[in-house]
Amino acid sequence: MSESHEPLKYPTTSKSNQADNYHGTVVSDPYRALEDPDAEATKAWAEAQNQVTFAYLNEIPTREKIKQRLTKLWDYEKYGIPFKESETYFYFKNDGLQNQSVLYTLPSLDAEPRVLLDPNKLSEDGTVALSGIEISENGKLLAYGLSTSGSDWQEWKVRDIQTGEDLPDYIQWVKFSGASWTHDHQGFFYSRYDEPNEKTKLEDVNYYQKLYYHNLGTSQSEDILIYHRPDQKEWGFSGSVTEDGKYLIISVWLGTDPRNLVFYKDLTQPNSEVIELINQFEADYSFIDNDDSVFYFRTDLNAPRGRVIAIDTKNPASENWVEIIPQAAETLESLGILNNQFVADYLQDAHSQVKIFDLQGNFIREVELPGLGSAGGFGGKRYDTETFYSFTSFTTPGTIYRYDMKTGQSEIFRQPKVDFNADEYETKQVFYQSKDGTQVPMFITHKKGIQLDGNNPTYLYGYGGFNASLTPNFSVSLLVWLEMGGVYAVPNLRGGGEYGEEWHQAGMKEKKQNVFDDFIAAAEWLIANNYTQPQKLAIGGGSNGGLLVGACMTQRPELFAAALPAVGVMDMLRFHQFTIGWAWVAEYGSSENAEEFKTLYAYSPLHNLKSGTAYPATLITTADHDDRVVPAHSFKFAAALQECHVGDAPVLIRIETKAGHGAGKPTAKIIEEAADKWGFLVRVLEVEV
Repeated sequence: MSESHEPLKYPTTSKSNQADNYHGTVVSDPYRALEDPDAEATKAWAEAQNQVTFAYLNEIPTREKIKQRLTKLWDYEKYGIPFKESETYFYFKNDGLQNQSVLYTLPSLDAEPRVLLDPNKLSEDGTVALSGIEISENGKLLAYGLSTSGSDWQEWKVRDIQTGEDLPDYIQWVKFSGASWTHDHQGFFYSRYDEPNEKTKLEDVNYYQKLYYHNLGTSQSEDILIYHRPDQKEWGFSGSVTEDGKYLIISVWLGTDPRNLVFYKDLTQPNSEVIELINQFEADYSFIDNDDSVFYFRTDLNAPRGRVIAIDTKNPASENWVEIIPQAAETLESLGILNNQFVADYLQDAHSQVKIFDLQGNFIREVELPGLGSAGGFGGKRYDTETFYSFTSFTTPGTIYRYDMKTGQSEIFRQPKVDFNADEYETKQVFYQSKDGTQVPMFITHKKGIQLDGNNPTYLYGYGGFNASLTPNFSVSLLVWLEMGGVYAVPNLRGGGEYGEEWHQAGMKEKKQNVFDDFIAAAEWLIANNYTQPQKLAIGGGSNGGLLVGACMTQRPELFAAALPAVGVMDMLRFHQFTIGWAWVAEYGSSENAEEFKTLYAYSPLHNLKSGTAYPATLITTADHDDRVVPAHSFKFAAALQECHVGDAPVLIRIETKAGHGAGKPTAKIIEEAADKWGFLVRVLEVEV
């Protein structure tokens, strides 16, 4: 960097002699004390770090300009996809800069909408968010979940849709669960954990989830325990009632492992037993719908890219299962049944493709989409002839279409107006070779006509894990980067779900290094093809993507000028000891296993920082209330990075207060964080704005 500043003075972090013996390897953990977010010393440390960080950010002249542009761009109406229950329509809408989107209801699409629930009125600063809704089958009752300050903990309430009044029902200690009404509208199923210790509820481990039924008008203490497994502390239960109201389908999950079990309960018979339909963790089974005793599933059993099977519960042995839609070249993401037909959502090289089949699996037609992007929606009931979907790309905000299932015609239902000319930008997809020869796709978006002279500021963003697919999506924040002449690159790394379960497994556990190799190869491709150079290249990612950034900046510090790890998993030896961290062992492995310890220790960002190394300019972001990836990961990594780093590049941590892992974050906080992020990159990459 040509910019000369006084070297930053970082806060002193107290150290201890803490060390742990892992299978004969002694690993020191001098910053263990930072694992306690409520300790006075930790709070003082976080405050001191924020003072250094914001003093640096406040000196960036373009930061306020970026924030104003973000605010102007953000200020447009954002519509959610309409959905229907009984004869009533519902949808979410944000007027532009509202911290949280508002839920509206209307009797017909051309009627005047009425506010049903406005989360913005639940807290002054917008930090109470709606985390789930479920409408009763008669369209008269709304069960809704609330999350405070970004926590995964939810409380559920019930509202009368006609009057807008809340009923006295109040449910607590819900986490990783929705709600599902019975067809008599008398109550709903949900899953919860035992009441935690109030003081340590944001870091304590979550085990022994239980599935309950809540009867309206009764207290939670009277809720009926439907299913639990005292012998299986890690099992979680997701209960949903079938569209015909006859069955409760219980999907049994084990952490983030995509494989699940499926149990069911006959709701037509009082006190019926829970039947184990699929009782081996061998594949993913997603329930689609049923014809009485015949259940349809999307599964990756013997089909890593997905297929549709039918299981008759009267003859449930696997030799009687019937394949309805075989595996295709594309990855089958999800399905629904509308107009008595399957609507199948596929991924073809990480962009959407939607196909319609009859119930025997015969292909009818493909839905014509507007281009290279992501389509979502297609919700509704078995015999609905209309549905809605949203289509988005890197430069197109979510446009909502109404789709006629009979004619196959799409028409625009809501099109947002954003103060941005998408025609001036282009997205292309390239394929590059990773270290082991694997072909990896990458989307690249930038202004039309840019010079490929190696001088373009470039933001390389990735995830690569948990079977999650990165498809083209619209972000207001990204528009500002593009307007400043930035290039945005998104590779579809192994570990994701873009090419099915094989692609996922090629980037997990002992193969996790493939993910980092794929990301590093993307950076090298962008440099070799004259998009950018190391001095102009920044990398970013959140959560598992924060781990990606941490691993790549420690493995190849010279390749990047800047790194933005957000809410990252940085301590790969202890992640399983906090909140829901144990659930990621299926993805990463565990330091308690001698072989897996070797793999984890080899790439764990915290443990691979080397003293005397010049690391990229780094802005770590986390939140003091993140109970998914606890802030200890970012705290310890920041302290160790500041200790090891040499050179003028700033290494900073930005700690958000009253915010969690990202879900439900108020608009105002999102804009501030985006302005800080782009401001930081403008300064360290020397972007001319």
